[in-house]
Amino acid sequence: MIKIDVPYINQSEKYPTGCESVTTVMLLHYLGYDISVDEFIQKHLAVKGFEKRNGILYGPNPWECFAGSPYDPDSMGCYAPVICRALASVAGDKYEVHNETGKDLGYLVETYLRQDMPVILWNSINMREPVIGPQWRLLDNGEVFTWISNEHCMLLVGENENAYIFNDPYENRGVIECPKEIIENRYQVYYRQAIGLTSR
Repeated sequence: MIKIDVPYINQSEKYPTGCESVTTVMLLHYLGYDISVDEFIQKHLAVKGFEKRNGILYGPNPWECFAGSPYDPDSMGCYAPVICRALASVAGDKYEVHNETGKDLGYLVETYLRQDMPVILWNSINMREPVIGPQWRLLDNGEVFTWISNEHCMLLVGENENAYIFNDPYENRGVIECPKEIIENRYQVYYRQAIGLTSR
């Protein structure tokens, strides 16, 4: 069994769609950085809102920036490259940020958890079934983008024989255990996104 003790932050009171940022700041606190979630969002996170053009909704590409605002419950979220850039702008002097999207969970455990390094991981809220979510046209090229709803980001802090262990920022859930089979499934649906750090 592996279980890394990481300071916990609850996203729900102030950052209803800010799971990616809150999860990242938990990792930064574990590494000794004195940074608030607000500072991370306002100084380091690329954020862009939505707009209507001739009655059609346009918005950003979540692979490039946060879609909406982490403070807005009706906003969406962002994907691994966005968090990689924000994290590197905070910790890039001491740590190398690795976008591990596509890697097996077993690889993440061996490479990071066994070296006492938690992993930022995309999954679903409360292990809900992912559902095809809203669509919008991308601001830069007009292509239609489809969001997968119930997207969530948590900090992988451990594992045991049957479960993966997370710091889950949603609704003050704290440290949770989730069955490996369910995590594997949700991880697959959300493009197998993960981020790890190594010391420089």
